[in-house]
Amino acid sequence: MALRGPLSRLLRTQLGHTCQQSRAQSVAVLGAPFSRGQKRGGVEHGPKVIRDAGLIERLSGLDYSVHDFGDLDFHHIEKDEPYMDVKFPRNVGAANKMVASAVSRGVAAGHTLVMLGGDHSLAIGSVGGHARQCPDLCLIWVDAHADINTPMSSPSGNLHGQPVAFMLKELQDKMPDIPGFSWMKPFLSSRDLVYVGLRDVDPGEYHILKDLGIQYFTMRDVDRLGIQRVMEVALDHLLSRKQRPIHLSFDVDAFDPSLAPATGTPVNGGLTYREGIYITEEIHNTGLLSVMDLVEVNPTLGANPEAVEATASLAVDVIASSLGQTREGARASTDQIPSAKDDTELLRL
Repeated sequence: MALRGPLSRLLRTQLGHTCQQSRAQSVAVLGAPFSRGQKRGGVEHGPKVIRDAGLIERLSGLDYSVHDFGDLDFHHIEKDEPYMDVKFPRNVGAANKMVASAVSRGVAAGHTLVMLGGDHSLAIGSVGGHARQCPDLCLIWVDAHADINTPMSSPSGNLHGQPVAFMLKELQDKMPDIPGFSWMKPFLSSRDLVYVGLRDVDPGEYHILKDLGIQYFTMRDVDRLGIQRVMEVALDHLLSRKQRPIHLSFDVDAFDPSLAPATGTPVNGGLTYREGIYITEEIHNTGLLSVMDLVEVNPTLGANPEAVEATASLAVDVIASSLGQTREGARASTDQIPSAKDDTELLRL
């Protein structure tokens, strides 16, 4: 897997361990154009359309130094037969190993890191790489789906529906030795995970959620409690014991398909724009966001260019609000407001 340009310099720099629990002053953007975790292609173009929708310009308007480290260059493994119905295990494993290294280095460099997917299987590497630097992190998973199937419970065999199962220590004895994943071990406890936005959960996943006592909020809970209460309970669950870094993994299909039509597994009845942005605003307000994923934007599935543009623009809004853009304005720093007297004097010159 070749590395090019500034990304290669990031990965090759030898850096000490850092895991700050306050807002970093710099943001690193990392593209992961990968689609082997699901049955259809196209999601590998997600990073490009999100950038084309103005991501870097938007983030540059906030109080950060923004570094775009480009895209990871994934090598395709030709001989990658299914294992226990799990599709493309070697490709997904190798891609996640590369993502884990890149995310770990980015966090060690002191950046708040934004990983642009690609499909949601990449969270195995993203959260895993983050945990190398911040082993006490907590995970907020915003998604229509729980993505916690094991290879034995998965109806499809697609690894973008299984990433959380790879992370959880409590599921270690339920996970076979999948080819391509010998490099990783479970690193997350079930009590350190919260779901928001669930509305399409498989039977095996439902059993796991209940058996492990994982905190989750379905769209019924959002309707019943309101998004403000949902986030109060979610953040209290994760942060009441101690303040620690947050990893936000946001699947664009958490939104209602009317807002995010260009995605692979849309489910009706999702988050409204206001609910989704409120989630990210509240996470930003903790001052603890360390890494976020924005995944599953698939421009090939948009019915027209407007659908693709709407989905990509929504992704930009989610990322920007996670990093401090508010509905009051971007809050960029300014020393003073120019006076009318200054303008009058300028006209006389």
